[in-house]
Amino acid sequence: MGFATDAIHAGVRPDPSTGAIMTPVYLTSTYAYEGLGRSKGYDYARTINPTRSALEENLKVLEQGRAAYAFASGMAAINAVMALLKSGDHVVVSDNVYGGTYRLFSRVLEGYGLSFSYVDTSRPEATERAVTPRTRMVYIETPTNPIMILTDIAEVAALCRRRGLIAVVDNTFLTPCLQRPLLLGADIVVHSTTKYLNGHSDSVGGALVMAHDEHAERIKFVQNSAGAILSPFDSWLVLRGIKTLPLRMRAHDENGRSIARHLEGHPKVKRVLYPGLPSHPQHALASRQASGFGGMISFVLKDPRGVARFFGALRLCALAESLGGIETLVCQPSTMTHASVPEEERARLGITDDLVRISVGCEDLEDILSDLDRALAAA
Repeated sequence: MGFATDAIHAGVRPDPSTGAIMTPVYLTSTYAYEGLGRSKGYDYARTINPTRSALEENLKVLEQGRAAYAFASGMAAINAVMALLKSGDHVVVSDNVYGGTYRLFSRVLEGYGLSFSYVDTSRPEATERAVTPRTRMVYIETPTNPIMILTDIAEVAALCRRRGLIAVVDNTFLTPCLQRPLLLGADIVVHSTTKYLNGHSDSVGGALVMAHDEHAERIKFVQNSAGAILSPFDSWLVLRGIKTLPLRMRAHDENGRSIARHLEGHPKVKRVLYPGLPSHPQHALASRQASGFGGMISFVLKDPRGVARFFGALRLCALAESLGGIETLVCQPSTMTHASVPEEERARLGITDDLVRISVGCEDLEDILSDLDRALAAA
């Protein structure tokens, strides 16, 4: 089936009792057995829920993996990935990961004996040089949040195969609609379903999709044992959102390309970070490993003194955390999404106070541009 067909139908079957086309929200904590040792495949809702199972089947098909599991948040999903490791293991990580990922790794998991090296994974030699005898995993974001640096997924996957490592890719920004890491050789895909998959800014969740049965079995065990499951209602919301994912991603991508071009020519803007622009140093890689560029844009204001005036003049675009909703959201990563990253590290990466991140929504392009132009004029 085509991607749009799978987005609508994968994992979804008419309800056997009523024939309902839409998957019901199964709000139950337990299930009746037909007799001792005889269930209908369901025993306890932390372990399995029909609504969550429908979403997990859908995600498995869209990413073309062996299995998928849904969690209470993106961070819960990332934490579950790390349960594949043990104390003393080492992970190579993209040095510009989401601030919450950095916080989990540096301030929680290091306390349990894991170690992490943050490197520019866009440079293959730097990635390979960071691998030690204790390394068990390479964890990448591509594009990175918020500097929009790309990593060659196939290249990292090949390195991991040679060295016996697990290749993990956070695919939140592009979704399987625009990028499929497992088909490029990755072992595990991470999603914050809060973002584009749900797409309506009304649910928090996460998901993992595995390419190999041994990883899937362990993640399933961890999901049930730790219990950070996605609720039935949130599962229903994400499943509903995915039905329009191809339509929304097309709008995000089209608006994103137009706004990036507009910002690149604006006199108040110093630099635009968007892989869809030919001026982006990794534009060729972006064109090769993804089928679109998405709606995430970062840019640097020419005059740092105008930052507060810029944000204060926005009317349509909301100053808010998160991304991937149908509405346009704008944030200052240095004080919002990446505030937990040490200041010196933010400065090294370029996450300065004059850096602005836009999650371009699906509004009329002219209205988004008008609001940004008004804010830039104020800056």
